[in-house]
Amino acid sequence: MNQEAYLSYQTVDISSQTAQASPVQLVLILTDGLLAELARARAHIVAKRYELKARSLDRCVDLLNGLSSALDFDNGGELVENLARLYDYCAHRLQVAGFRMDPSIVDEIVGLITTLRKGWQGMLERHG
Repeated sequence: MNQEAYLSYQTVDISSQTAQASPVQLVLILTDGLLAELARARAHIVAKRYELKARSLDRCVDLLNGLSSALDFDNGGELVENLARLYDYCAHRLQVAGFRMDPSIVDEIVGLITTLRKGWQGMLERHG
C-alpha cells in the first residue's frame, strides 16, 4: 500500500473512531496514534531514512502537543501539571533522538507513553 493511500485510510478510520468517543477514548486514540508513529520513527532512525525520520518525529511531537493541549489546567491540579511536563520531556527527548539518530531514546518514550496508556485504559474500564 502506498503512503498516500495509507494516510487517507488512517484519516477516515480516525474520523470514525472519534465521532462518538468520550474524552478518555480520545486520549487513547491519540496515544495509540503516537505509539504507532513512534514505531515508524524508530524504524526510520535504524534505517537511516533521514527525511522520513524527521517527518515522523514531527508527527510524534504534534501528537504530544495535542495531548498536552487537551489537558484541563484549570481543574486538573498537580496531575495535569505533571502530565504537561512529561509530554514536554517526551517532545524534547524525541528531538534529541532525531539529532543523535538514537533509537534507544525512542524506546524510552515508548515505555513512558505505554505506561500512561495503561493508566488511561484502566480509567476507562473503571469509569466508562
